[in-house]
Amino acid sequence: MATTLTKHERNLSAIIHASTFSKYFIPFGNFIFPLLLWTANKKEYDFVDYNGKQALNFQISMLLYSILVGLVSIPFFIGFWPDVFDGDFFGFHRLSDFNNLNIHISSDDFRFGRFFWPVGITGLLQAGLIVINVVYTILATIRTNEGETFKYPFTIKFIK
Repeated sequence: MATTLTKHERNLSAIIHASTFSKYFIPFGNFIFPLLLWTANKKEYDFVDYNGKQALNFQISMLLYSILVGLVSIPFFIGFWPDVFDGDFFGFHRLSDFNNLNIHISSDDFRFGRFFWPVGITGLLQAGLIVINVVYTILATIRTNEGETFKYPFTIKFIK
């Protein structure tokens, strides 16, 4: 890295990190905008080159982790599907009971238990990945704007 960084380099690096938040508005914006900014400026500034690689590697890593968490839950859903086709699953045989307004909730009748455990666990893991993504992207944006180098944790180096 250069010993003296211009304001332009710091701002551009911070914008590269902050542009990953565009994924909440534009599909794959977290890859498109940082990639455009990085490729346009990577040959001129070493600091921008370093930060562009860091931001893209982190976003690709987070996507990979998110896909892996989703894949972990697939066996649970496959085990759940045969129960869906059971005639008693949704309780259609008891529709006449609703005329009596005899509402009784029992944990024994809760047939979705096997379905909600993997959804809850993978949902918490996905929420954790979102929190990690947001927190470290904000930290990277702030630190690069101050002229410091920032290295994301949990990052696989796809772009070297």
